[in-house]
Amino acid sequence: MLTKKPPFHAIKLCDKNNLESMGGGGVEQTECSGNQLSFQGAGGREIVAKFDGGQLSSDGGGGLLLREVERRTGLVRQFAACFRDYRNPLLVEHSLGALIAQRVMGLALGYEDLNDHDQLRHDPLIAMLVDKADPTQALAGKSTLNRLELTPEGHGEDRYKRIVYDEEAIDRFFVSAFVQAHATVPERIMLDLDTTDDEIHGNQEGRFFHGYYGAYCYLPLYIFSGELLMCARLRRANIGPAEGTVEELDRIVSQIRQSWPEVAITIRADSGFCRDEVMTWCEEHRVDYVVGLARNARLERMIEGEMDQARADSERTSQPARIFKEIEYQTLDSWTRTRRVVGKAEYLIDKPNARFVVTSFPIDVFSGQTLYEDEYCGRGEMENRIKEQKSFLFSDRTSAATMRANQLRLWFSSVAYLLMSALRRLGLKDTDLAKAQCDTIRLKLFKIGARIRVTARRIWVSLSSAYPMAALFARVCSNLAHASP
Repeated sequence: MLTKKPPFHAIKLCDKNNLESMGGGGVEQTECSGNQLSFQGAGGREIVAKFDGGQLSSDGGGGLLLREVERRTGLVRQFAACFRDYRNPLLVEHSLGALIAQRVMGLALGYEDLNDHDQLRHDPLIAMLVDKADPTQALAGKSTLNRLELTPEGHGEDRYKRIVYDEEAIDRFFVSAFVQAHATVPERIMLDLDTTDDEIHGNQEGRFFHGYYGAYCYLPLYIFSGELLMCARLRRANIGPAEGTVEELDRIVSQIRQSWPEVAITIRADSGFCRDEVMTWCEEHRVDYVVGLARNARLERMIEGEMDQARADSERTSQPARIFKEIEYQTLDSWTRTRRVVGKAEYLIDKPNARFVVTSFPIDVFSGQTLYEDEYCGRGEMENRIKEQKSFLFSDRTSAATMRANQLRLWFSSVAYLLMSALRRLGLKDTDLAKAQCDTIRLKLFKIGARIRVTARRIWVSLSSAYPMAALFARVCSNLAHASP
């Protein structure tokens, strides 16, 4: 009786002992030489694989498209300008720009760990992506890249760790990138504020247990406008969600108004940001707000009549029903003034669902229903952007020992997000992938087998002839070629 062959077997050294161990029991033996992989045959032919294809890359599409996006936007170059390099230029093999680009592009291509770069450093396509003068030369390994994170604040006094980032310059960079993404001055922009949990699993600096999330974590603050990221601030978890919000808004709004003095600005956030100091700052700086307000017994009493009516409507139609009510409201001791609150009295067939938002908009600008359904509920899209960055661009890969290093990791992920967002905006417009998330873009457009040949005058990138989305890829390249820088 024949023994079933395993799906495949890998033979690293083909000697007599290896061949004998593969035999026995009537199993067909497979000849091999060198580092060879042997698989079950097909159509009477043996299937044998070897890693001898030459200069090949599995990121052919990503290398070409991301490089074109960077050429059009200059995002990585602007980010690299926020660092100070105190190394001796006569002893430098890998430039500052190449180090930053390698780290950011690696995240965009799906390589989350520094250890990945010990293999990626030999990929000529990634060398081309970071503008290495000779793509056949190796890039930086994990130890060199790690020095970016380990350099302490100061002037690079350490012998090896001599590249220092400028936090204020990086903050300005994200706002500048937002402004540059607009071809024309918008009449109004919406700033969405939110936090998320960034779980940590070691003894990192700033480690605290968060009761709501039930884990040790950081609590980073994000500020988006649409899908454009303007702030990613790593924070300890032993603070409230709104901690530091006024300072972030002050610098962001001031920088935006340097370019767009007359633009109307609105902030939108959940009840964690419903603090008097935040709303007072907005009122004093011509910034409108639509912010969730946590329900309490006093507010619920104010909409009892509307809730009874919503319940009656729901029971009559067997459908959810909602009624909105205008309320002039002031807390007993935490607010300095009375503000407009919109109450939503909603009955969901089997239970009440009361919600409240506080706003600076008068009723003649937005009715209660429009304010809640169109203005406030739109903030859910920001949550999708945060999830996208966490899940596919590894913003929660904060396993370094210090908060300074982990903040830089969060910024690397954020710049990778800006690149992917720019690719969506400039390259994928009017295609089926115009709203695709990063993992879909990566799977369908980045992971293309490519052979690289370097000659005296050209770098030839031969993409797989079997790639099924060649027409879409060509269209994306055409969109990028005609995009305004």
